[in-house]
Amino acid sequence: MQIAENGIGSARPNPSVGVVIVHQNTIIGEGFTSEYGGNHAEVNAINSVKDTSLLKEATIYVTLEPCSHFGKTPPCADLLVKHQLKNVVIGCLDSNSLVAGKGVERLKNAGINVLVGVLENACRKHHKRFFTVQEKKRPYIILKWAQTKDGFVAPVTKNEQKPVWISNTYSQQLVHKWRAKEHAILVGTTTVIADNPTLNVRSWTGQNPVRIVIDKNTRIPNNTNVFDGNVKTIFLSASKVKNQELRENIIFENIDFTKKIGIQICQVLQKHHIQSVIIEGGTQTLQTFIDENLWDEARVFIGELAFGKGVKAPFFNKVPNKEIQIKTDILKIYTND
Repeated sequence: MQIAENGIGSARPNPSVGVVIVHQNTIIGEGFTSEYGGNHAEVNAINSVKDTSLLKEATIYVTLEPCSHFGKTPPCADLLVKHQLKNVVIGCLDSNSLVAGKGVERLKNAGINVLVGVLENACRKHHKRFFTVQEKKRPYIILKWAQTKDGFVAPVTKNEQKPVWISNTYSQQLVHKWRAKEHAILVGTTTVIADNPTLNVRSWTGQNPVRIVIDKNTRIPNNTNVFDGNVKTIFLSASKVKNQELRENIIFENIDFTKKIGIQICQVLQKHHIQSVIIEGGTQTLQTFIDENLWDEARVFIGELAFGKGVKAPFFNKVPNKEIQIKTDILKIYTND
């Protein structure tokens, strides 16, 4: 799994697979999934082996079932058959209907010993984004917010159009690391108008996420950062916006705000092949996904500030799975089991 982590953020929409090849208790090859359109993990691992004649007596460990269909690249199962790997140990089966056991079948038909389900839970957890898309037909959803120790996410008023920081700089850097891993980031109208955020990766190295902006009545001014065209940005509004084709990297999608909007947003993100989204909106936006039970993780920072009054944090009746001290902050992590 540690090797597979290296591909998160660049391999999508492919899953970031990790592979280790072992010969006589010695690792002779490793690999993870390249940037989309490049080699799969199995190809990179085999290419790293100096003496490929050893593969006939080697065992390959792979976090996800090798693919059995042609996409951007040929089937990885065929590559393993070609090199006559002795043993293939698979963490978990691929639930994509194009694979779904066909890779295992192809390997077994070629006389290769196949073992499935080793560290299955850990492998499924690593591939959580991929499996959520395949099995729930929506992106993997992470809720994130910072609140004061007395339970507020923002003051009543402020003097400038920029965020009032509740979490410390270490927590803020961690959030940018998260952004680099996730496919998209979502905020609401109030957050954009109040803070004018860029919603990019500044304090970490990685790709900027696709920006998703809820703007029911198209109130967000064109001179805000979300209209800068630097990254694909999808606006969700109640009415069709004219001249949308003239705006580079800007896309407008309509949803019905008289109905539950969380599921509609998920449908739009599925349409655009978004695998994961981190929701950093205000209380109303976050509460929407909580109330519709459309979330997989919640990451909540508790800062040392106290506002006394302000915008209350989302109502969240859950017990955290984990608490982490980050200098003066406490990070509480919840999972929606």
